[in-house]
Amino acid sequence: MEDLPFERPILELESQIENLRQLDDQGDGTLKANIRQLERRVQQITKRVYDRLNTWERVLVSRHPRRPHSLEYIQAITTEFTEIHGDRLFRDDLAVITGLARFDDRPVVVVGQQKGSDMQEKVKRNFGMMHPEGYRKALRAFHMAERFRMPVLVFVDTPGAYPGVGAEERGQAEAIARNVREMSLLRAPIIVSVIGEGGSGGALGVGVGDVVLIQEYAVYSVISPEGCAAILWRDNAKAPEAAEALKITAPQLKQFNLVDEVVKEPIGGAHRNPRQAMGILKRVIRRRLRELVELPIDVLMEKRYGKYRPIGPFSETRP
Repeated sequence: MEDLPFERPILELESQIENLRQLDDQGDGTLKANIRQLERRVQQITKRVYDRLNTWERVLVSRHPRRPHSLEYIQAITTEFTEIHGDRLFRDDLAVITGLARFDDRPVVVVGQQKGSDMQEKVKRNFGMMHPEGYRKALRAFHMAERFRMPVLVFVDTPGAYPGVGAEERGQAEAIARNVREMSLLRAPIIVSVIGEGGSGGALGVGVGDVVLIQEYAVYSVISPEGCAAILWRDNAKAPEAAEALKITAPQLKQFNLVDEVVKEPIGGAHRNPRQAMGILKRVIRRRLRELVELPIDVLMEKRYGKYRPIGPFSETRP
């Protein structure tokens, strides 16, 4: 079901607005004031509902079927996009899109995990779950960026890497680990944008960057809430409790310095106004990219090392 339970009051008002518009089109325009009043009411209710979302509800928003995916962002914020296919070893993994494009007339390499919009595309894209050849395909694009001195724009949106037997046989863990290492050492600016779900190593395999952005209602976690619940409680129904314990929302991640910036979304989330969401993200990427390309590459590498080295601090106490 596309509509989320907590959105019902909003949807009911929007249905009333649509009915009034149809009546107004057939009449003399006297209903316009009522329509404007209801539209203001929708804005107020939407803001109040979304300001009060709990962690699990934010997870549901991050998975909303109408939420824009990587390909839509790539097409909206870049020009002259030319897709690159295959890893030159096994096959072309359609769960990830790679290619060359221009961002504000600057040549860039783009990598985006693609879930798919309808059921046919979701199956084709394997629901955004990459195989080892997908990570090697992305790595091929990363190396191309380094060779030709182009920045990299990454769009993260996956529930996790594909856990099938075939993927394990072809070296899933090694492929992810290699990408983490190679991205850490890549001599090119990297901006990562988490636009939906950032699930586990499946996200981290393309998620190492000089700047990591996350949209307001996106999530980023070491494991899915359902997977965590299955391990800890042997009960998927405990996913809301697991989500709360994992601290996976954008504000929480920023508090722990796991992301660099939370990117605002339109009122009611990106799925309610994709065009506006894309424009906001483009402006943030533009600002961050302008800062990165001005840095000498050796300084960029030092800053990247300094960014990731302190993650996961702990302290020991002795009795």
